[in-house]
Amino acid sequence: MSNTTAEIISIGDEMTSGARLDTNTQWLSQRLGELGIEVPFHTTVGDTLQHNTDVFRIAAERADIVISTGGLGPTRDDLTREAIAEALSVPLEMHAESLEHIQNMFRRRGREMPERNNCQAMFPRGATPIHNPQGTAPGIDVMFDRSSGSRSRIFALPGVPAEMKTMFEQTVSPALLDRGDRRQHIAHHVMKFFGTGESDMEHRLGDMISRDRQPRVGITVSAATISLRIVATGDSPEICQSLIDQTREEILEKAGEFYFGDGETFEQHHAVIRHLNQASQRLLLVELGRAAPLGDWFAAVSDEPGFTADVPAFVGGISLADLTDLQQWVGLPDDASAESCLTALQQRLKADWVLLVEEYPSIHQTSEHPLPGGEVTFTVAAPDRTFPSQTLHLTAHPSILHARVAKAGLFWLRKCFPTL
Repeated sequence: MSNTTAEIISIGDEMTSGARLDTNTQWLSQRLGELGIEVPFHTTVGDTLQHNTDVFRIAAERADIVISTGGLGPTRDDLTREAIAEALSVPLEMHAESLEHIQNMFRRRGREMPERNNCQAMFPRGATPIHNPQGTAPGIDVMFDRSSGSRSRIFALPGVPAEMKTMFEQTVSPALLDRGDRRQHIAHHVMKFFGTGESDMEHRLGDMISRDRQPRVGITVSAATISLRIVATGDSPEICQSLIDQTREEILEKAGEFYFGDGETFEQHHAVIRHLNQASQRLLLVELGRAAPLGDWFAAVSDEPGFTADVPAFVGGISLADLTDLQQWVGLPDDASAESCLTALQQRLKADWVLLVEEYPSIHQTSEHPLPGGEVTFTVAAPDRTFPSQTLHLTAHPSILHARVAKAGLFWLRKCFPTL
């Protein structure tokens, strides 16, 4: 499948007008890449039948796989079914089982199905419906005969991200992995890192991020956090897991000092909470300046799966303008040191650890300083009454600057933790 190509089509006036951000195409591109399928084309088209028909014809002629999102609803501007039928030069036909599924969805919701929804059970002749377990819009799976004599395959999925992702994972991905006489399996594993840049990580990994490596290792960066996604394909789930385990160990050998956990949504604050629970210790956060992201992150952990019992590890967060306000809040004189303030807080709130961020810089940009930032000091009050401190000069785009500062503070805190 290494030479297989795909084109992703995003459908809707809301996409071409910029009213809605197209996250479906990004997600599909990443998943197709993990399957070893190259995506050389992205196309966005509005709700015009002729334009949709032209787009499907062009895409099917130049790409082996075409995946579209959107245009499968019941309204008059949902034209994907008609456009694919036009591109194939075949009529639309009613699929009784799909119609029954849509009717049952309405019954379960206690609603009468509008007659207009019948159109969602119409499919181009020769197409196979793609089951939608979450919504009323089935997908479409159909082959397209190219002018060259070869064939391409069109998958049409709903635009609702949750429905699209489920249908891709349950139906489209297995279909793309089906090698005829041998069913291939796929497994994913995400590792998280902080404290180094993307180029340095790529240098450390070397050939491990080669596109033809098995398993594949992809690298993405979000607000200075690096995610390495390992994707393995094999004849069985056990083979896939073995390949992932071997690759994971190689990565840890090359960049283990920056690693903090595994999982798509796992972040440094989760790693901190987990450590504190294992040590039966508690953390207080003190954030000075123009932001307080750490307090928000830690406070939200109680609502996340698997972390409900971890809440006692977080004492709480204090957000103040500057050190003077902290001195007054604690009740110490103006010449009191930051360390004295942290000691008073440790005792008053029975915290084992206190992390002080002093202080979040302004995100205001000027022509002289297009990237805002400045020096930020992180001071940790440890259980042994020591105060390890680090000052960094941090700059970043305004949209991620405060998050980067907060993550740098957590990185310093984790360095201060003893190994359990």
